[in-house]
Amino acid sequence: MAGTKNHDYHILPPDIWPLMGALSALTMTSGLVLSMHKMPGGPGILLAGVLGVALTLFSWWGKVIQEAHEGHHTPVVQLHQRYGMILFIASEVMFFVGWFWAFFDFSLFPSKIATDVIGGQWPPKAIEAVMNTFDLPLLNTLILLCSGTTLTWAHHALIHDNRKDLKRGLWATILLGMMFSSIQAYEYVHAPFAFGQNTYGSVFYMATGFHGFHVIVGTIFLIVCLVRAYRNDFTPRQHFGFEAAAWYWHFVDVVWLFLFVSIYVWGNWGAPIE
Repeated sequence: MAGTKNHDYHILPPDIWPLMGALSALTMTSGLVLSMHKMPGGPGILLAGVLGVALTLFSWWGKVIQEAHEGHHTPVVQLHQRYGMILFIASEVMFFVGWFWAFFDFSLFPSKIATDVIGGQWPPKAIEAVMNTFDLPLLNTLILLCSGTTLTWAHHALIHDNRKDLKRGLWATILLGMMFSSIQAYEYVHAPFAFGQNTYGSVFYMATGFHGFHVIVGTIFLIVCLVRAYRNDFTPRQHFGFEAAAWYWHFVDVVWLFLFVSIYVWGNWGAPIE
């Protein structure tokens, strides 16, 4: 019979949101560039782009959730969603590889860069003091490790259909994520060096700042999962949305461990502490 579905795949109908997402991203990045150059209209264009991206994400992902409720996410579709999430995380790994590459290039070969600024040493001689590795950075490391534990608790509760502990674990993880972001913001405000003064400040803020942005995104991801948990959207057999959030959060945890060891411990070794 014509039009009868005889396969396990989900053929998506035409949709406006991919085009809207592309236009919103273009608007947002254009507004960001204009704002950086202090050109008229920049902040307004940036705000319009951000709102467009937010609307696209809300609407597009809302449709994905609706498709799951309608039964379109067959085992084959879920498998391909997992492949997609794995590839996305792999791309994020390479994103951070770039910042680690820059950090180690600067730190291992300081004599290659403007000797009068770097002084052939790392951290550069212009850095009068660095952050105390075993103060707030260590505290944030413990917070993220604990958040990975509470998220695993929530995942196991979901697998065993324990709704109460699922919500408890998600609440704990979200609060720990917010605590991490708050401490990092406090750390930036009281840092003894600024962004852009030299290679150390630039690579420090770019690497840790982008990680902080990923923590905020992951926290929002988990908040959506918590709302869906209260709506009983997840079942022990079908909960890819939760799995994707968990994978992303554990990835963020692992990246922070590398950042802590590389930048805070090894990169600050022997430098004066604030």
